[in-house]
Amino acid sequence: MPYKLAIASGKGGTGKTSISANLFHQFKQAGREVHLVDCDVEEPNALLFQHAACLESEKGIEQLIPAIDTDRCTFCRKCAEYCEYNAIVVIPPVKFAQVNASLCHSCGACLVACTYGAISERPEPIGAVHHYKLGQLAHLTEGRLRIGSAMQTLLIRELKKAISPLGEVILYDAPPGTSCPVVETIADADYVILVTEPTRFGVNDLKLMVALVRKLNLPFGVVINKKGLGGSEVYSYLEKEHIDLLAEIPFSREFASGYARGNFLETLPVEVAGGYAGLLEVVQHKIKEHEGDHRTQR
Repeated sequence: MPYKLAIASGKGGTGKTSISANLFHQFKQAGREVHLVDCDVEEPNALLFQHAACLESEKGIEQLIPAIDTDRCTFCRKCAEYCEYNAIVVIPPVKFAQVNASLCHSCGACLVACTYGAISERPEPIGAVHHYKLGQLAHLTEGRLRIGSAMQTLLIRELKKAISPLGEVILYDAPPGTSCPVVETIADADYVILVTEPTRFGVNDLKLMVALVRKLNLPFGVVINKKGLGGSEVYSYLEKEHIDLLAEIPFSREFASGYARGNFLETLPVEVAGGYAGLLEVVQHKIKEHEGDHRTQR
């Protein structure tokens, strides 16, 4: 089984995707089979960091939305009572029954509730999964949420089901924040890299992310990106909480300038910002430990 490494952050703009792309690039250079999965389905951009990506497959993802037949419906409201997401509105006096697709989570509770056969399901597209090949040993899979859909978590779940267990290492590039899509992304990870920046906003959101991964009982460490900006509060916090500092990546005006101009490929060489070589060494050590544990269990 491949080693699953999630790269996450409590806020956007910390450099999470840059770090994911650079780790992916380094694994490719080292000749290891690696699979990058962009789980930031609202705004996937890992592909922008890749050279000569070849689209191999595209799969539309749908969710099943209940449809109520008002000719068979008795307007008893059981379906609305069963719905945990308040997606169903039933008004008996005017014989009105409707499902709000943007609130529906396709859990099927309403089908169980209705004993009159008045509810069926219809498919509705929520996005797509694209799979790319980047050379012999490198793969990239991304999810793209349909504009207007609120089903990020469902699409991420289907995205992870759609990927075959390719490679020695799977890198999950998580959405920013600590909400349900992030939980869905990192829940099965073997290790989580939390990316932060040494600012007060960065430290505040790091604390939220640390609370989440501890709640999920996931092993993790922290990468400080843009070292040199902000203060020392983040270091005090890591020391107080006994959290591993995996690497520090200095702020680079050249790196930031290339990124701001949209020249994402310029941000790939590890020499641009430094610090990545040490991070790769730490990650490879974690993978070896993981492989050793699996051999012991066998």
